[in-house]
Amino acid sequence: MKNLSQSNYSSALETVRNLKAKYGKTWNAINPESAARMVTQNRFKTGLDIARYTAGIMREDMAAYDADASNYTQSLGCWHGFVAQQKMIAVKKHHKTTSKRYLYLSGWMVAALRSEFGPLPDQSMHEKTAVPSLIAEIYDFLRQADAIELNDLFKRLEKGEDVQDQIDNFETHIVPIIADIDAGFGNEEATYLLTKKMIEAGACAIQIENQVSDAKQCGHQDGKVTVPHEDFIAKLNAIRYAFLELGVDDGIIVARTDSEGAGLTQKLPVSQEPGDLASQYLAFVEAEEIAITDAQEDDVLLKRDGKLVRPVRLANGLYKFKEGSNIDRVVLDCVTSLQNGADLLWIETPTPNVKQIAHMVNRVKEVIPNAKLVYNNSPSFNWTLNFRNQAYEEMLAEGENMTAYDRNNLMAVEYDNSELCHRADEKIKTFQIDGAREAGIFHHLITLPTYHTTALHMNDLTEGYFGEEGMLAYVKGVQRQEIRKGVSCVKHQRMAGSDLGDDHKTFFAGEKALKAGGENNTSNQFEVKINEPKRELVLDK
Repeated sequence: MKNLSQSNYSSALETVRNLKAKYGKTWNAINPESAARMVTQNRFKTGLDIARYTAGIMREDMAAYDADASNYTQSLGCWHGFVAQQKMIAVKKHHKTTSKRYLYLSGWMVAALRSEFGPLPDQSMHEKTAVPSLIAEIYDFLRQADAIELNDLFKRLEKGEDVQDQIDNFETHIVPIIADIDAGFGNEEATYLLTKKMIEAGACAIQIENQVSDAKQCGHQDGKVTVPHEDFIAKLNAIRYAFLELGVDDGIIVARTDSEGAGLTQKLPVSQEPGDLASQYLAFVEAEEIAITDAQEDDVLLKRDGKLVRPVRLANGLYKFKEGSNIDRVVLDCVTSLQNGADLLWIETPTPNVKQIAHMVNRVKEVIPNAKLVYNNSPSFNWTLNFRNQAYEEMLAEGENMTAYDRNNLMAVEYDNSELCHRADEKIKTFQIDGAREAGIFHHLITLPTYHTTALHMNDLTEGYFGEEGMLAYVKGVQRQEIRKGVSCVKHQRMAGSDLGDDHKTFFAGEKALKAGGENNTSNQFEVKINEPKRELVLDK
């Protein structure tokens, strides 16, 4: 049966026909055309098939970006397979191709929405198994999207429509996932074991950050503690070994540095010779010169530039980095990661400012010219306020009269139609294009978009439904919009696989199949043409 894994319809058809001939009458009920159709509708049989396929896509896209920075890629974070499915269906509908559109799996959203402990902060407290489980779930839903769309095409073909070219050139909903492994969930062996599970579920790109695993914080919060480069390199190695073991030779490692906003370290590495990585890391640690006679019992001391110094140590045992060393640490982190097996970089920043990002990335490019960035277009940023501030500074520098604006209240609604607003919104609109061109950003993502859209939509629906609008709030704000915009799940039974299941039942049981579709299926109401008579429900009086 191993040859049945071929996705090509004609090859699958020939395989099943040969099997029927081999097994004789016991296979009489098996229809080769139906079996080949099902094979075609399920191109990817395992998560590893997906990981290998999508890794190839990312490598091609990275090469295309190196040749032309306008070839940047994008993704949105998804916390459920259905969300990912609807996103990719919408991508195909609106943009006609999935090219350069990925998915992002956010550790923040796994913690907040997928943990059995309930909602958790982004501090690696959720079950590590939740991460590969979500990857597998996402790809289950994307494969179902393939099956549903292809099943519809095959049904149209049976009715005589000329859709063979659409079947032969069908573009799958399967796209790369960049998957967040946080700080690795333990030591390097723990990172390796979890990475394997994530790859087996379908992940082709693993994103890991340089924080201490058991002290991990969200990249946009305070209290971040980074690890020495040697520790981080060990985890990069663990991820690469996992990719190689599972035969995903092109697997992608995204090395994230939180050093821009991290002021603490838990460990002082051991330097073997002047100028080595450990020595460079130690040079960033804040220390005070002391005489040996002033050292206290159990003090930790370093020799620096021929002098004895004592690292500044907090009550919890953590060490402080020098003020103002963060950008230099970011650059060293990035260069070191790329020199030790990482493929892409991720720099957490305090604000979305192209010039500031470019300043860091260009320093990295002085050492590694093809350095590329994955950038978090984070909802943690107040995009409106940040870009109105940037526009304000530019207008001020150009000599504009800014007395009409209150610098301390630029979010005010009264500015929404002002020149300041128009400039700021244009900068937001072109942020991804500008970042790709000027700051080496290969991939733009939004980590938590569907967390916020779900909350926003429930807020709006709830306001009307439980208020004076009642059912009209749902009909006007949801269903009518779904119908008019052609949203796939307006026919939710079909989207859940009901029509697909009916066809499968016919394959399996023939005319005896008990099917959900038919005259009394209320989903038919969404296929009624204008002015066509409608079946009405007659109630007993």
